[in-house]
Parts: sequence; C-alpha cells; structure tokens
Amino acid sequence: MSEPRILVTNDDGIESPGFRALYDALDEVGDPIAVAPYSNQSAVGRARSFEATVHEYELGYTVEGTPVDCVIAGIEALCPDVDIVVAGCNKGANLGAYVMGRSGTVSAAVEAAFFDVPAMAVSQYVPTADDEDFENIAPPKEAYADAADAAAYLVEESLDSGVFEQVDYLNVNAPAPDDAPERPPMVVTDPSPLYAMTADFDGDTIRLEDRVWQRMQNGDIPDENGTDRRAVVDGQISVSPLTAPHTVERHDRLDDVAATYR
Repeated sequence: MSEPRILVTNDDGIESPGFRALYDALDEVGDPIAVAPYSNQSAVGRARSFEATVHEYELGYTVEGTPVDCVIAGIEALCPDVDIVVAGCNKGANLGAYVMGRSGTVSAAVEAAFFDVPAMAVSQYVPTADDEDFENIAPPKEAYADAADAAAYLVEESLDSGVFEQVDYLNVNAPAPDDAPERPPMVVTDPSPLYAMTADFDGDTIRLEDRVWQRMQNGDIPDENGTDRRAVVDGQISVSPLTAPHTVERHDRLDDVAATYR
C-alpha cells in the first residue's frame, strides 16, 4: 500500500496533548487528517448526535460532538477515502472487557469497524497517587510517546499484513512512562474479565467508584498472563485484537426457550 490515509480522532478533545502526540507520530508513516471532538468527550461510549457543527482546524476538522460523530462524519463526508481510523492517545488506559462499551476512544474504533474500515484505539496508562485527582493530572505530550510510537508502528505494519482480515480493530494500551532507555515490548492480549465497580449511598448521593484503578496502582490484581491489564502492569504494550459486533454464540437451550413461547 502507498502512504495510508489516516483519520485521527479521540475523546479527550482535539487540543489534548495525547492527540497531538498521536497525530505527529502518524505523520511519520502516513497522511493523517484530524476529525476530533471540539471538547472533552471522555466516557461517552457510542453516543451520537443527530447533527453537529464542524469547524476547520489546522490539522483537519473539529466536530462539536462525540467520537462516534467524528468517525461517521469523517468516513461519510469529510474524508471518505481513509484507509484506517486511529483514536487516541487517550489519557488513561482502556483495559478490560467492561470498558469496550464505555470508552469514547474504543467506541470510535468500533464505529469504524461497522464501516468495514480498519481501526485502532490507543491509550496511555497514567497512574495516580492516593491524594491526586485524575481529572487534574495533565501529562505533557512527551508522556504519550510509547503509545504514539506503538500506534505508528502498527499502522505501518498491519495494513498490508492481513491483520485486519482476521480482526476488526485493535485496542492498544501503553504502560506508565518511565525513564527506561528502551521502548516497552509489545504483546498480544485478551481483555481482562476483572470488574470492580462499587456504589455507596449515603441517603442523598450515590457514589460510583471503579476500584480496578486502585488495585492496579497497588499491584493487587488477579489478572493472569495474557490479559491486557497484566501486560500493562508488567510494563508491556498491550494489543488486543477485537471484533465488532461482539461475537454471539447460539445454543440449543435458548432455541428451546424461544420455541415454547406462547
């Protein structure tokens, strides 16, 4: 393939340093065009709008809408000749089976898959201390280097390799950045089944908390080798090959239940 045309989007907003890190890395291996949200759209999942205002931007376009809006707008109208969609780099990892429908970054890749366009979601793990508020952490562009480099490598190597004949999209997560001179190794993984959401009610307010992140920071996770979370905790770049829609297994017992409905 000649230089690939790459639709670049995210859910943190087009001005985020992770987006710029990804765009610049992809510019080394292809022809990127931005179609990204005007503002932060984290954790909106596959929400979409019925219409959205589009603005020209120095790198392409910005859309007053969700990551899914951006993918639909890009593939259908703004840059219909793209070869691949890459979403990221997200501030924070997107690990585990339960995030697939929640993450705006992953949802952008899922939406592209329904258009039969290869796609990739790219995230950077950002650990926090107990006294830190994740929303107030602002890693610089350089902190996303491992995630952005992995994305550029995968774009360069995967499109002609047959990878996307077997899978619809890749979920890529880089470990916490450190001062090691070598780039982290890359491993193929499955999404972790670990789920640790809790809810506490004090009579007026319900507080929802995802305790997976605290367990990650403490190293207290049961994830086995081969899972995405274990790879990231162990300092590896995780690449999970995924399909959209999710695989459905039909079985005789459900057929029997349906057949007896009156």
